Amino acid sequence: MATTHIMALHAGRGRSVAKALRDISSYMENPLKTEGGELISAYECAPETADAEFLLSKARYLSLTGRDQKQRDVIAYHIRQSFKPGEITPEEANRIGYELAARFTKGRHAFIVCTHTDRAHIHNVRPDRAMRKAV
Repeated sequence: MATTHIMALHAGRGRSVAKALRDISSYMENPLKTEGGELISAYECAPETADAEFLLSKARYLSLTGRDQKQRDVIAYHIRQSFKPGEITPEEANRIGYELAARFTKGRHAFIVCTHTDRAHIHNVRPDRAMRKAV
């Protein structure tokens, strides 16, 4: 049985939105954690440029709505999903994480799923571009 934790990501604390997205993408896509990048899957974006694509989406949102996000606004959601050691293969975990992200975003937002194998327990991490308002 997996445990799932959903966390809202904010820029704040001297970090721009671009830096916050770059930092989380860099951590998530770490080749030492994702079997050299083999355990990364994506929807509506390329993993190599997801942070820039998410940022472009935010700029588009601003131009369409005129609503500029404040430092305290949610810029993305980071979902962590952990499995008991030996419960699942990394590939199965990635597939389950992808399915969860697809349900969470209802197919309306880009996301990446990175499965980490650097601990005894396999876990997925993903930032989803599901903003409070439609992006």
